[in-house]
Amino acid sequence: MNLMFSLMKVSKSGYYDWLYRRPSKREKDNSELTEKIRLIHQESRQTYGGNRIYAELREQNVPCGKNRVVRLKRKAGIMAKTRRRFKVTTDSKHNLPISENVLNREFNALAPNTHWGVDITYVSTQEGWLYLAVVIDLFSRKVIGWAMDDNMKTNLVKSALLMALKGRKIPSGLVHHSDRGSQYASYEYQALLSSHCMISSMSRKGNCWDNAVVESFFHTLKTELIYHCKYKTREEAKQSIFEYIEVFYNRKRRHSTLGYQSPEKYEMMALAA
Repeated sequence: MNLMFSLMKVSKSGYYDWLYRRPSKREKDNSELTEKIRLIHQESRQTYGGNRIYAELREQNVPCGKNRVVRLKRKAGIMAKTRRRFKVTTDSKHNLPISENVLNREFNALAPNTHWGVDITYVSTQEGWLYLAVVIDLFSRKVIGWAMDDNMKTNLVKSALLMALKGRKIPSGLVHHSDRGSQYASYEYQALLSSHCMISSMSRKGNCWDNAVVESFFHTLKTELIYHCKYKTREEAKQSIFEYIEVFYNRKRRHSTLGYQSPEKYEMMALAA
């Protein structure tokens, strides 16, 4: 034992003082805060980084600073799920009419139901591809309509739009923005837009940034959920995606663009103002 003290260059009394010393108040506070950080991280499905965890702690009236939260999170080895590169594909090889880009990247709508963004993505299952179409209100980033099927024909995007229309009272002149996909350019779909006095807007050819809000949602969905799951069936994937959108994303997940509020809460606060 004396040899160990000598090698460590510490005194015997100093070692035992350290061994039996009670944690300081700061150490206790850090330990308690770390556990709160860990709990928030788990409740976020391991998706939250330092900024969102800090926002959640502030809403819970937990006294802390952002740098302290980031430091304790890093020290505890608490990491958000890894993001992967997201590939976007669009079937724009058709001779259907194309709408001009009315939205022109004006993604910050000033009120609900004035600008909607739509798109389709695909999910791998052991049964084959599952296609997901969504409608997002650009004001709150809330997913207000969605549909899933084993194909991406026009009926898929129509079903998503009809879901959005069912739950919303829209004014004449709502800007509906999509890519140039044949589903959105189809006469059937464009007739549905016209019947609700909606203005059709489409991205420029090959430019995913023109529909960045929806692409960002798909990126979030895939990096926070889909890339971490191996779906045996399409039905299993449907249930998982439905639960992510309806239970977590719309109602709980904090969005940096919304001042770290959830889409549901941000919209409710705006309507109440």
